[in-house]
Amino acid sequence: MIDIGHPGHVHLFKNVAKAMQQQGHEFLFTCREKEFEIELLQAEGFRFISFGKKYNTTLGKILGLLKFDLMSIWQGLKFRPDLLMSHGSPYAAHTAAILRKPHISLEDTGNMEQVRLYLPFTASVLTSTAFHKDLGEKQISYDGYHELAYLHPNNFTPNPNIYNLLGITQETPYVILRFVSWNASHDINQSGLTLDEKKEMIAHLQKRYTVFISAEGELPDEFKALQIKIPPQEMHHALAYASMFIGEGATMASECAVLGTPAIYINTIMAGTITEQMQYGLLYHFQDGKGVLHQIKTLEALPDIKETFQQKRQQMLAHKIDVTAFITWFLSEYPQSKQRSTYTPMALKKSNKDNPPIATKQKESKMV
Repeated sequence: MIDIGHPGHVHLFKNVAKAMQQQGHEFLFTCREKEFEIELLQAEGFRFISFGKKYNTTLGKILGLLKFDLMSIWQGLKFRPDLLMSHGSPYAAHTAAILRKPHISLEDTGNMEQVRLYLPFTASVLTSTAFHKDLGEKQISYDGYHELAYLHPNNFTPNPNIYNLLGITQETPYVILRFVSWNASHDINQSGLTLDEKKEMIAHLQKRYTVFISAEGELPDEFKALQIKIPPQEMHHALAYASMFIGEGATMASECAVLGTPAIYINTIMAGTITEQMQYGLLYHFQDGKGVLHQIKTLEALPDIKETFQQKRQQMLAHKIDVTAFITWFLSEYPQSKQRSTYTPMALKKSNKDNPPIATKQKESKMV
């Protein structure tokens, strides 16, 4: 039973679920309606239950914790999973405690307000070696990023048919912008671009590119004509062929980094993954809009920019694992798999020699 808290979590777990379904395991996904979670789950053909709309106010979040906990526990009692999994979901963790089953969490944001709600009820927490916080003895590290669970070359190949969906030719350069709504709990007291900075940036970009905007929430009327209109499951193909990405969302910025698309991330929130991708030269980070336009112009002046960033991407991939293979192996071999504290590319390859990432079918078919 896997709880989804963000559209990116569908991508994070989808290949694991598909691999283990082929082994005979059964899955149930649970979610709240935030952005494209339901559309993505439907596109992948997964069995899922929606608990309804998320709450944006502080009081609403408190009430929602109780409401969604109860709904999750009820579904858990009916589905009777052997194991629960999520990306830092307190609902999955609390349900696991009630059902007396292990909860395995992935973590890459380090939002301690959320960590405190799920960690006491969680058996193992899987984090990237780039993650910058110590979560104690339950923490297990691996050399990779969440985005490499679905954008590693083993699991993803860009499809040029995206140009048809975008309504442009393959010779048309385009950029993708991402604006967030600032309603999440980790967004409190955080900020990115001002409206005037967005206007100035878009005016400059439109001189050279077709501009598409992905938005969390409602766009101002003056930007609505630029809103990207493609099925949400096609977004990664659009990011892969984009000339550049500029946005306030860390997930899409990191996705572009692992795809080799130049990424500019504007947000006061920082994460270890972002820092490491900056070190590879795949991503640029700004606390606010100051300096962003200058960075855009600097990138525009580079010759063969896509080829240059693809070379940087290959350097990054040489040090990282296929995260889907790791998670699938970890679940299939659980709880024995939690004995090693860190999984590196070489360590995983060595362990796979005797214990392949995708294990043989379990005697009990219902696991997750």
